Amino acid sequence: MMHPDLTTTRRAVQFDRERLTIEDIVDIARGTASAVLSPDPVFRAAIARGADFLDRLLREDGTIYGVTTGYGDSCTVSIPPDLVAELPHHLYTYHGCGLGEYLTPAQTRAVMATRLASLSKGFSGVSVELLEQIARLLDAGLLPLIPSEGSVGASGDLTPLSYLAAVLCGEREVWRDGVQVPAAQALKEAGITPLRLRPKEGLAIMNGTAVMTALACLAYDRAEYLTRMCTRITAMASFALDGNAHHFDETLFSVKPHAGMQGVAAWLRQDLHVGEAERNGKRLQDRYSIRCAPHVIGVLADALPFFRQSIENELNSANDNPIIDAEGERVLHGGHFYGGHIAFAMDGMKNAVANLADLLDRQMALLVDSRYNHGLPANLSGAEGPRAAINHGLKALQISSSAWTAEALKLTMPASVFSRSTECHNQDKVSMGTIAARDCLRVLELTEQVVAALLITVRQGVWLRLRVNPENPAPQALRDMMDKLGEDVAPVAEDRRLEPELRVLIARLREQAWSLYA
Repeated sequence: MMHPDLTTTRRAVQFDRERLTIEDIVDIARGTASAVLSPDPVFRAAIARGADFLDRLLREDGTIYGVTTGYGDSCTVSIPPDLVAELPHHLYTYHGCGLGEYLTPAQTRAVMATRLASLSKGFSGVSVELLEQIARLLDAGLLPLIPSEGSVGASGDLTPLSYLAAVLCGEREVWRDGVQVPAAQALKEAGITPLRLRPKEGLAIMNGTAVMTALACLAYDRAEYLTRMCTRITAMASFALDGNAHHFDETLFSVKPHAGMQGVAAWLRQDLHVGEAERNGKRLQDRYSIRCAPHVIGVLADALPFFRQSIENELNSANDNPIIDAEGERVLHGGHFYGGHIAFAMDGMKNAVANLADLLDRQMALLVDSRYNHGLPANLSGAEGPRAAINHGLKALQISSSAWTAEALKLTMPASVFSRSTECHNQDKVSMGTIAARDCLRVLELTEQVVAALLITVRQGVWLRLRVNPENPAPQALRDMMDKLGEDVAPVAEDRRLEPELRVLIARLREQAWSLYA
């Protein structure tokens, strides 16, 4: 059964033991790709070997953590054989204590796909049927309602993932077409039989980094796009301020070999057509928010490959405990549920992204101030004649942009340093990776609000610059961007409420509606 919102042609992302990318998860989250469990019999046999090995250990009275013992600090408690089958149900039941806003449907699809990726590696001791059940729910558009708060990021995302485990078994609630529906009802109406979890399957679903990693995939996608958008905004701000494009000279940047920074400078050259003649009549040195923009945006651009490596390595890992080595017939107890790499990546990303908000906020301060904007009207008001006296242009928008920037900067305190000792000091050093990922998404949201404000601002600035200096046409890339923005935002010739246009621009940003640079 296909979810009604996802009936457009979609590429299939195959889940097996091969490596997945951030883009695979993002596309599933957006609904532009479907999750398909590999039909390869070799792959399916490898998955089955893990479950069969655990079954054999149980028959031989083997001691298996989380199967014949309690969980966490309760690992010293032996479970009577006749109660082993009930243990997974108790695990997801007592972890049903999450709070906060529910993950969005897109975030939930990303979480489900990320958990499916880890379990498909074949080291979790789960059945093929469990993997198929996750794929079925994704295909049917039945998405667990997952509270966003309640995970310390080790022993994995236990509490939020308990909501996935419960829904697989027909318990709790799901999103279906944006409406909350009891899971039992939704599965029945979709013709899906609830699972009865095998002995380790509750632990395998919950004891991992799927929530933080899924959110990190979505954060990466948004951050990568912001590096491009902030570069385009900088080009437009430079032109509006009648700036010196020679600050982005190729030879100048060749002597400081940060590849990401050099790439940003190259994009600016592409937008502004840097040439020797452009030095004439220009201010010798623009202020830092223009002149040093490649150095600020370049920090994120240069960090992205590291972030990708950390996120994709986690995405492609078996990260529950214990690891089931069916080939070597061993049960390996470790700590792969620990989300330190994601926590570090998210703490770093939110810092670099917040600096983009700060950069753009400084650019806006220059653009609206008639002392620094080289002949443009105060507050970039487009009003002329007697009405100019009562119009205030972008004065309030600059205040709001400053507020959003301040909040983004406030949230850059690293979450990963706030480890807590939990669960009877068994989980005595935890990653805080899920909180770091949520913080990063909030910083991205605030920064996108600043970007929306700047899109209005630089469009207004370029429009006014062309009015003040009609003999100096804008480069083609900026004219094209003006045309695209003009579909959603008109020049501010008379004061008006800007909130509706800001919301449209934010939606365009999240859709990545504008193609920026090759």
